[in-house]
Amino acid sequence: MADYRLLPTDEFPHAVSPERHFNESVYMNAFDHARAMGGWMRIGNRVNEGYAELSVCLYLPDGRIACQFQRPAISTNEVFDAGGLSVRIEAPLQRVHMSYVGEAMVVRDPDLLRSPKRLFAEAERQPARVEWTHEATSPAHGGIPVDPTVPTLYGRDFSLGHFNQHTRVTGRIVIGNEEWPVDGFGWRDHSWGPRYWQNILFDRLYMANFGADRGLMLLKIANNDAQVRRGGVLQFDGDYEEILDLNIENHWNAAMDPAHFRLSVRTARRVAFINGSILNCAPLRNRREENGQMLESRIAECFTRLEWDGRIGYGMTEYVERLQDGVPAGFPL
Repeated sequence: MADYRLLPTDEFPHAVSPERHFNESVYMNAFDHARAMGGWMRIGNRVNEGYAELSVCLYLPDGRIACQFQRPAISTNEVFDAGGLSVRIEAPLQRVHMSYVGEAMVVRDPDLLRSPKRLFAEAERQPARVEWTHEATSPAHGGIPVDPTVPTLYGRDFSLGHFNQHTRVTGRIVIGNEEWPVDGFGWRDHSWGPRYWQNILFDRLYMANFGADRGLMLLKIANNDAQVRRGGVLQFDGDYEEILDLNIENHWNAAMDPAHFRLSVRTARRVAFINGSILNCAPLRNRREENGQMLESRIAECFTRLEWDGRIGYGMTEYVERLQDGVPAGFPL
């Protein structure tokens, strides 16, 4: 990507800019395709606000979701390590390790996640240990724009620097006295700069692997200007192909959560038609008060099965959107 600069040092924490809502975050997902299970973890350092965003969300084989969401206090952006969630860089842009040791809330009904108050009061608690190592199966994609005219993936009011990568993953998930190995594939990203969730009017993000040689990261997004942009890549035979066009046909359930979808994607080399079915959805939210007004966004984090040219893949579907009178801003598109 000629318009972006990415160095091995970008794998590590960056200097903090003065914005109150500066964020530097590391996100990783991992799925064992044979067991049809896995999940994602994220740590976001908001050092100017004195805390980190800690998120762990695991989709267990029997349909339960094991999760944790906390805001542990931090005073530095020098490490990604808070509340039992930590990141270790073993080889920049090639191999990284993420782990969590702490408590997990285990729910059988994902609807409980719609109410954080009820979730924290009613969910079963179990000790948890998660660890996985990601090894690159693709180039790293993205970086920091080389000049102010270059657009960023999510918009300059969400993250200035950003890169992502498809990976091979090994590790394990332990919940209480149950343990599952993770031997599969995943996707990770790293972003830094001002992040304010409500600057996204709506987005649809698809991250999936169909083996070590094939995957996708596709994004349709509108920020506060309501202008829709499309971006992302197809991974084919290990190489990334920038997309030229993306069409999405969504189907929803009665709760206005995604149920299944069809993607039509064009690159300079190929056209791809990809079908996806949501296996389990964690209906999350983010709330923030600004100038005396409470702004709320829904964040649907969905474990997804996909099919592309007869090949089966697994990954995440993420729908972020501002709520307007209780209705997601992008619904039903």
